[in-house]
Amino acid sequence: MHENFLVGITLILFLGTIAQWISWRLKLPSILLLFIFGFIAGPVFKVVHPDELFGDLLFPLVSFSVAVILYEGGLTLNLKDLKEVGKVVRNLITIGVFVTWLLATLASYYILHLNLSLSLLLGAILVVTGPTVIIPLLREVRPKGQLNSILKWEGIMNDPVGALLAVLVFESILAAGLPEATASTIDGLFKTIIMGSLLGIAGAFIIVFMLRYRLIPDYLLNPISLMLVFCVFAGSNLIQAESGLFAVTVMGIYLANQKKVNVKHIIEFKENLRVLLISVLFIILAARLTFAEIQLLGWDSVLFFIILILIVRPLAVFASTFKLALTIKEKMFLSWMAPRGIVAAAVTSLFAFELANLGMGGSEKLVPTMFMVIVGTIAVYGLGAIPLAKWLKIANPNPQGALILGAHACGRAIGKILGENGFKVLMIDTDWENLKAARMQGLSTYYGSVLSEYILDEIDLDGIGRLLALTPNQEVNSLASLYFSKVFSTSEVYQLSVESPDKDQGSNVSKELRGHILFGTQFTFDFLTEKFAISAAVKSTPITDEFNFKDFLKEYGEGNVIPLFLVRQNKTLSVYTDVNRPEPQPDDLLISLIMRPN
Repeated sequence: MHENFLVGITLILFLGTIAQWISWRLKLPSILLLFIFGFIAGPVFKVVHPDELFGDLLFPLVSFSVAVILYEGGLTLNLKDLKEVGKVVRNLITIGVFVTWLLATLASYYILHLNLSLSLLLGAILVVTGPTVIIPLLREVRPKGQLNSILKWEGIMNDPVGALLAVLVFESILAAGLPEATASTIDGLFKTIIMGSLLGIAGAFIIVFMLRYRLIPDYLLNPISLMLVFCVFAGSNLIQAESGLFAVTVMGIYLANQKKVNVKHIIEFKENLRVLLISVLFIILAARLTFAEIQLLGWDSVLFFIILILIVRPLAVFASTFKLALTIKEKMFLSWMAPRGIVAAAVTSLFAFELANLGMGGSEKLVPTMFMVIVGTIAVYGLGAIPLAKWLKIANPNPQGALILGAHACGRAIGKILGENGFKVLMIDTDWENLKAARMQGLSTYYGSVLSEYILDEIDLDGIGRLLALTPNQEVNSLASLYFSKVFSTSEVYQLSVESPDKDQGSNVSKELRGHILFGTQFTFDFLTEKFAISAAVKSTPITDEFNFKDFLKEYGEGNVIPLFLVRQNKTLSVYTDVNRPEPQPDDLLISLIMRPN
């Protein structure tokens, strides 16, 4: 028995990790592959038996895992985003939730022929969307404007809202009559919002207090924060069933937006833990399916799924955004982005299990229906999001801006000249003085490490299509280039050479690293810093028939000019590297470093 348990756990971890790796290689939504692997391991080959492995601990473990996932989601939310998108998000998690619940309930009742109680429960769970699916999709699509923030906030906040709504419906089902159901619902709602918020804020405050006064060592930071997440989750659930999801989300939001201490290490740890938990959970839940449950699905289930996509979601979005400052194209894109994910699967499995124990007929259809919705929405939205965004022209298919790592004098000069010529620029640094100087020049900045995995959730890459790594640290430049090659592709990541060519390091850099060598191997960080110290300047020069590139070199002296960028007629930006040395043509704009003659 002991050996069977070890083998089962090992197989679940193995399948979950391999599925995540394959999804990364093939650029497919990971949950699709996790479902396939879990289904094959469970009902097909019967090598994974979650109920036998975990017994009565299965659903408590699922609940704690979902709590960590939502806590991590709360850590990625920035309250500053709500200044622009607050009204839309508010409406989507209130009006949108109600419309989705109502219409999904009606579809469940009339199409799936579930009884009214089960229809209300399934409709409540279906208001939950999947941030773990939405956020990777947004990275691929890169929608313009406020769509990214709207969808991220909606996806994360809908999870606890939907789970709470499902719990209230479930308790109403168990209540003896209408008066008792109404009283139970009001009492549960009050306890969840008030006590959940208080407990979530209290948990975050304890972490902040301990960090601020250095009451814990660094190596205990993540274990203690995880322990407090479990305490908040369990404590809130003791007061009101399943209210812990709301509490831990509030805890994450509060912790992420306080300004007293740095919580970057907590965020990084929870990001890695979230990936592992999602992998394990989806393998477990998919493996619990049976062929008997799958056979309950028919053409009525397909029609139900189509109605969810083509009617329910669009009506919820348009009702939520009525008279708000969104274009019809933005509303159409929002209407095509509501995949369901791990929270919907976990909550459905939990309630279906409890209802089956109570002997409620029809509850066996909840889990296969939800998994069909999850797989279907991920496939449809995942495959259709990018083509739709391009057709609506709300995504930037060829962004030309630059993410500049290093806000020192040279980096600021490059960022300023690119900005003056119409290219979006974002400066990243961990030096407050450098960023302060950049802001004084009107440049957008971000304080933090470029190597943090969560950085893609916090920075706005709308209009940005390349990385320029300009730090004096070769390791940082190299790792940043490797990391952002996944975002911008290897052809659009560039890094400054930090080794002198006489050390025979230039060739090693170009072979070992993904980033192209900016400007040329001889133009190292020390070289550029020295030239800036003697009043070198970055200038833009129009190239014309009357004043061609040869005339330009003759005027300033060929040895005093370092070409940096070339702006073509079609407003595309070409970067000079050790191997790419484009010849400026008439109507091009040359951006170069011009040095004072010796």
